[in-house]
Amino acid sequence: MQRTPGQLRDDAMRIWQAGVDAVRSDRLVREAMAVDGSTLVIGPQRLPLDPIGRIVVVGAGKAGAGMAAGVEEVLGERLLAEKHVAGWVNVPDDCVRELSHIWLHGSRGPGVNEPTAAGAIGAGEILQLVESIGPDDLCLALISGGGSALLPAPVPEITLADKLAVTRHLSAAGATIEQLNTVRKQLSRIKGGGLLRACRTGRLVSLVISDVPGDPLDVIASGPTVPDTSTARQALEVLEAFDAKAAGISSAVFEFLQRKRRVEPSVAACTPVNVIIGNNATAVDASGTEAERLGYSHAMQSAAEPEGAAEEIGRHLADMALAMRGSTGPDCLISGGEPVVTLCDAARRGKGGRNQQLVLAALGRLASDGASGIAILSGGTDGEDGPTDAAGAVLDASIVDAARQRGLDPADYLARNDAYHFFEPLGALMKTGPTHTNVCDIRVVVVSR
Repeated sequence: MQRTPGQLRDDAMRIWQAGVDAVRSDRLVREAMAVDGSTLVIGPQRLPLDPIGRIVVVGAGKAGAGMAAGVEEVLGERLLAEKHVAGWVNVPDDCVRELSHIWLHGSRGPGVNEPTAAGAIGAGEILQLVESIGPDDLCLALISGGGSALLPAPVPEITLADKLAVTRHLSAAGATIEQLNTVRKQLSRIKGGGLLRACRTGRLVSLVISDVPGDPLDVIASGPTVPDTSTARQALEVLEAFDAKAAGISSAVFEFLQRKRRVEPSVAACTPVNVIIGNNATAVDASGTEAERLGYSHAMQSAAEPEGAAEEIGRHLADMALAMRGSTGPDCLISGGEPVVTLCDAARRGKGGRNQQLVLAALGRLASDGASGIAILSGGTDGEDGPTDAAGAVLDASIVDAARQRGLDPADYLARNDAYHFFEPLGALMKTGPTHTNVCDIRVVVVSR
């Protein structure tokens, strides 16, 4: 089917948006949780309500506000009052709103995916809250992507600044989310099962929206309600692999981890139930349904393990687009995952995120061709991409032509991690605002033959 560049671009956006809509956090909670007479149903769990004294809700993540609203909606006013429901959830500042029983605590600014003092205050409140509940109470934990940065509670031996320096160094060096979380968990009072160990109730149920390929529970938000399988030795190995000492990371970090290697871990008082209610595959499937509705023959793939460099994936998608355009078979490719970006030196570094970097690499591959009959986009389902106000970027023939006319060199901007300033004057950034969910990224390739 022949489609104009504008149609291709609009279709790609609709396909991406359908995936995001399918994993809206309030919707996922309503699908996973229900009140059935005198029973509270949470995923596979059926909990009699009568023995439950009160219900406490805690958590953190970019989807936290929608998840908390969904919990209040499912419980309804009668149970909210009868069970003395109260809660505290750390969320980004631009997701804060007033709910009737659960406090949403702004813990960082938009586009700043780093721990803050406000987040540390919130984490302290959450720990106090779960330590105060009794054996007959129910603790609901709402966990979603972004929770690692939103829930900072460094061990007393190091400062928040020390931990922030570690996070910045590993992120800039291209560490995977698993490597980053291995270190963060070992330096935290709440991550790596810390929330679970602090909880004094016999019933802890976590609703989890996964932002990690393969859905490893101990990695999502650094696993606050999951027994930690990583070790201090592994954290030290990660720091060594990325030359953290040479980068000036505080000696207090290394001294603490060396001591922790010789200490037996504490045991949790209860066995948690963790229920994954949404992930990248959920979003990719919904995007595929929308592509079919729009008349495309589509292929889909959701990464089940960590991905490689964003630039490599972008060039691969460009090559796939060229192959699809010139042959029979699918004319739409939908993929999901979370690639990594290795940042250049701070003195040269521009502004951007992994999705923008990916699309810029694809544009560089297609520049000589002109991308006729091709549109490619990549966007974070949370509406954020790196420290920017964009979810990602899109390219089509008109954008490739506009870049050429302006004399913009894709390779130059790519080398400086400055994709934002490449796409901004071309009107090719995806700006959605917060989506109240987070299940990695969705990439869409559509072609016209």
